Amino acid sequence: MQKIVAIALALGVALPVFAADTAPYPSRPIRLVNPFAPGGTVDINARVLAAEVAKQLGGNIVIDNRDGANGIVGTQIVVNAPADGYTFLHTSTSIAINPSVQRKLPYDTLKDLVPITFIALSAGYVVVAHPGFAARSMKDVIELAKNTAKPVAYSTAGIGNSTHLVTEMFSGAAGISMTHVPYKGVAPALNAVLAGEVQLMFIPPTSAVQHIQSGRVRALAYTGKTRWSVLPEVPTVAESGLPGFNKDAGWNLWAAPAKTPAAIIARLQREAHKALQLPQVREVFVKGGYDPLGNTPEEARAFLAAEIKLYGDIVKKIGLTPE
Repeated sequence: MQKIVAIALALGVALPVFAADTAPYPSRPIRLVNPFAPGGTVDINARVLAAEVAKQLGGNIVIDNRDGANGIVGTQIVVNAPADGYTFLHTSTSIAINPSVQRKLPYDTLKDLVPITFIALSAGYVVVAHPGFAARSMKDVIELAKNTAKPVAYSTAGIGNSTHLVTEMFSGAAGISMTHVPYKGVAPALNAVLAGEVQLMFIPPTSAVQHIQSGRVRALAYTGKTRWSVLPEVPTVAESGLPGFNKDAGWNLWAAPAKTPAAIIARLQREAHKALQLPQVREVFVKGGYDPLGNTPEEARAFLAAEIKLYGDIVKKIGLTPE
């Protein structure tokens, strides 16, 4: 080999450049960390999309649920993982909320992670109630919550979670106070409503549809600007008791450890965008109240920075003290 190099140099012939790692990507299973409990909206979306992306990549994507601390536990796992393209994150709006509700995060969201793409955006939350709860509308909820002798309790996926903030935004706009009961994820928070441990919850639509249709919970309203096409009979919050109120239900994001090769980031974004165009994938997302997106890494970074600022302003407005 040395003789070949010497002859090539003497003749001025350019030699091909060989990468240190010529293995195709992916050459082994990819770990997709979901920082929330199985069964919630984030988990459903992650599994549907990952299955198609894995097929396109010709590899295997393993979902690793690592819930805790409003997504911080799982996010830190990804931040600390090797930046080799074999570990990345499927997260939710909580990653933009945490910088404002936590006194000190164990990572810097914009410095320690690189956004791959925003998977989808959701137009609103469904407000669901236990069938035994007396309220039939948001107007009823407001009236019942004014009776301090019988507090109305609501569940959320955790303190500072988007399900918490939207409920507090509603309470502030309505001039009421309800008792907050946080859980570790959307699924256990919904189970609390199903069991009658709390009266209601503002929940991302995907997790609630089957329970609404089966009658296990009652849908009171939808927080979007217009009614949700899957449940057209359910009025908006603005129609049901609080004119002018509306709030989207956030989004899902893919991100990787900082310094992950740009070529891998671009590849994952392209494959995610491609998968989101498939009818069987779009159907799941749309029925769950999400609009598939799949924007570029550059657009994703700009949007994430804007969302961090937006939720920082909301936290200040409702007076939530960082923990």
